[in-house]
Amino acid sequence: MSLQAKIGPSILNADLSQLADESQKLLDNGADYLHLDVMDGHFVPNLTFGHPIVKCLRNKIKEAFFETHMMVSNPEQWISDMADAGVDQYTFHIEPVDDVSAVCRKVREAGMKVGLAIKPKTAVDVVEKYIEMADLVLIMTVEPGFGGQKFMEDMMPKVKHLRDNYPTLNIEVDGGVALNTIDCCAKAGANWIVSGTGVIKADDQGAVIKQLRGSVTSAIAEYSK
Repeated sequence: MSLQAKIGPSILNADLSQLADESQKLLDNGADYLHLDVMDGHFVPNLTFGHPIVKCLRNKIKEAFFETHMMVSNPEQWISDMADAGVDQYTFHIEPVDDVSAVCRKVREAGMKVGLAIKPKTAVDVVEKYIEMADLVLIMTVEPGFGGQKFMEDMMPKVKHLRDNYPTLNIEVDGGVALNTIDCCAKAGANWIVSGTGVIKADDQGAVIKQLRGSVTSAIAEYSK
């Protein structure tokens, strides 16, 4: 499998009262997937939206790849609901989970791809135990739960470690990723890029998405030699 650059705007930064229109605009401007931040007010302080809104969005947007980023204390609870809502990839945090392997199996049995996410304070070797069960690993580059935080460049060694040891793994970064931080993410080995305000608030979303993808594509070509 050859790696591909994928740019997924975080729609939490959009006007949620116009979610379908804003999401379609992002896709029309070149987004590869939509990153849907689900927060339960428990694992993280904020509360966002759940499967009913995701299902409504899927009814409007039939074709796009939906990734839900489950910042929740009990990710097992929402697997069947999110599968029913039309989610393609279920990315959950391993920190609150007792049996990560069991949750991975249930996600896959529900017909979704498996994403494993870790917070900045979680060591990368914690997630390595489960990589053979995952389609993607998400390295958070801010503390989960709030938008607009400063990008944590000191998370890049985690990304590089995964890329060096798992050359075909999809590695995602999320938090403070924009034009001024994309190059270090790309060079470290991230190929799935979540960008919130960096894309959504841009005057020309298409141009920003193109630049983000270009940086990642160039880096993939370099380290795949």
